Amino acid sequence: MYWYENEVKGLEKERLQLTYEPSTLFYGSSTIRLWNTLFEDFKLFKPVNLGFGGSTLAACSWFFNRVVAPYDARSIVLYAGDNDLGDGRHPEEIFIFFEQLTHQITERFGSIPCYYVSIKPSIARWDLINSLKYTNNIIENEIIKRDNNWKFINIYNKMLNKDGYPEKEYFQPDGLHLSSKGYALWKQIIHARLSENFHAELI
Repeated sequence: MYWYENEVKGLEKERLQLTYEPSTLFYGSSTIRLWNTLFEDFKLFKPVNLGFGGSTLAACSWFFNRVVAPYDARSIVLYAGDNDLGDGRHPEEIFIFFEQLTHQITERFGSIPCYYVSIKPSIARWDLINSLKYTNNIIENEIIKRDNNWKFINIYNKMLNKDGYPEKEYFQPDGLHLSSKGYALWKQIIHARLSENFHAELI
């Protein structure tokens, strides 16, 4: 995990420089980290961007105590798993890391509202689509089965065109990272889900 160290140290430094107390933590991979408009897009929820490039669900669990635990979160939005698949991990392995991270979150924050954003269908990783869909499925089913404070946010379906393939306009030229249109779509979907459970003390 040493290759994440510089970015994690950067996040620790950013926390000390904040001039407000965040309520909603956005945690995960570069899809979160590169969301340059995240604060303005979710201003009502007092967000903070805790993404770090290339991170996996395994890395999110590994660095939880350093990156997430120091905050007094009211809600958490998680996007990770994409890079685990890219690294060759199997869906069952990814699911284990998801379970581990949810346990860490519960131990630290109790039953605050938490959201898992489905792994996106990307052009660059279309060869992994079956594993990707299976990973989304087993995590969603677990969240449904628990019927507790976790919610599944399905961005997968909205990112496909009429032929069932990833819509190019949602991606940068690398076919992996989101374009401004991709982020606009994500904002619309995630903001709607957060608003369903919005409560005044988040302000």
